[in-house]
Amino acid sequence: MSVDNVFSDLSRMIEQIGKDKGIDKSIVVDAVVQGMLVAARKKWGTYRDIEAQYNEENGEVELFQFMEVVADEDFVDDEVEIKLSDAKLLDPDVSIHDSVGTRLETGDLGRIAAQMARQIITQKVRDAEREIIFSEFEERQGEIASGIARRVERGAIVVDLGRTESHIPPREQIPGEVYKPGDRIQGYISEVRQTNRGPQIIMSRADSRYLIKLFEQEVPEIYDEIVEVMAAAREPGFRAKIAVRSKDPSVDPVGACVGMKGSGVQNIVQELRGEKIDIVNWDEDPARFVCNALAPAEISRVFVDEQGQAMEVVVPDSQLSLAIGKRGQNVRLAARLTGWKLDILSDSDAAARTSGAIFNLMLIPGMTETMAQSIFQSGFGSFQSIAETDAEEVMNIPGYDDPEKAERLIQTCKDLLAQYAAEGKEIPTAPTVAGASVESGSARDKADDLLRKEMEALNKAESSAGLDANEETASLVSEEEVSETEDSDSE
Repeated sequence: MSVDNVFSDLSRMIEQIGKDKGIDKSIVVDAVVQGMLVAARKKWGTYRDIEAQYNEENGEVELFQFMEVVADEDFVDDEVEIKLSDAKLLDPDVSIHDSVGTRLETGDLGRIAAQMARQIITQKVRDAEREIIFSEFEERQGEIASGIARRVERGAIVVDLGRTESHIPPREQIPGEVYKPGDRIQGYISEVRQTNRGPQIIMSRADSRYLIKLFEQEVPEIYDEIVEVMAAAREPGFRAKIAVRSKDPSVDPVGACVGMKGSGVQNIVQELRGEKIDIVNWDEDPARFVCNALAPAEISRVFVDEQGQAMEVVVPDSQLSLAIGKRGQNVRLAARLTGWKLDILSDSDAAARTSGAIFNLMLIPGMTETMAQSIFQSGFGSFQSIAETDAEEVMNIPGYDDPEKAERLIQTCKDLLAQYAAEGKEIPTAPTVAGASVESGSARDKADDLLRKEMEALNKAESSAGLDANEETASLVSEEEVSETEDSDSE
């Protein structure tokens, strides 16, 4: 293999590579020049000052060696120096210390140098191609790509995208899906990174963003930006929720996404292998948004903890299983969709919790039911929680906005807690009816009822003690009477 064969018709080769690989001509030319330069240095050594240039007119790479002009008597090294007398033959105007270039014959490079040049050119072109592919798919990150499934490597599906391959890792696949070599497959380009082996493209069919992109493709109102997708949450292959809103009051966002006779969403369901999709209205009010997200369950009321980014959602007893969903799926997806931590309670459970909290708070000396309810609605479910908080938190309770009042309430709760601990008594809890939660009756009535029962028990104990004392007294009296009778008889 000669260099002449490697670089024959160089201009045609450059044009062909640029066309086939989509690489800029200048990049291919630079690769060829670098390959020729490496081959020349391999042949003549790196000690010499050699340059390579591409001549577009004749389509060849030309090699030049540059040497310093020195006086004939100072000439030492013929690899880097040239005598002044010899330099004059090349350029009559040359002078000492000038640099004179002479052309080297590429045919003298030899087979090994030519093979090295080919390797350099191939590597440079491959690197340029990888960079182009990386740039192309980096711009396409966040889009949907389609290709042909080729094989499975360690559970990952390898997809042929034409100019390169992508991978769909097991965690990014829809559970239960099986693809055979040759099947067409599409997914969401979730990540593009450059590696030593070239660009690595990760696709996903389980990503929530894939669901959003599918809606953008299938729903014209979303594509035209009349309807906007605000959030999405998925359990791939089973169920998904997507929240939408309309920028045009005359357009129903949910209806637009469903499409005529469900045609819009049906195509997406088929692509996702039957995954059920709930389309809900997005709302600026987090509580309303949560209620929409928990559909089709009916919501009775919602308690919001903005600081903890949590909500307690109360539903009718008959709606509890529907709100939670199969294996907790409905509430789990709603939490992901809204970004709020959700706690689902039935009406009876909520009533029992409220009753227990009010009962506990009314153990505080001087506490009324109205005040207890106000404290409970401010986020305190027991006097123990008040004892462990600071005055700033307590001052958020209506009627306790004064620092002294807040500190006094905290101290009262601490004293009460210490009293129960000192006496070794358990803190009383709200009474419950056997087999059912307490659902009705005021907390004051319950507290009074408990107090009445305790008083009755105390009275019974006292009465029992009194009867025992009377019996002892009666016994003594009888003994005295008997004694007196015996004395009188003896007289």
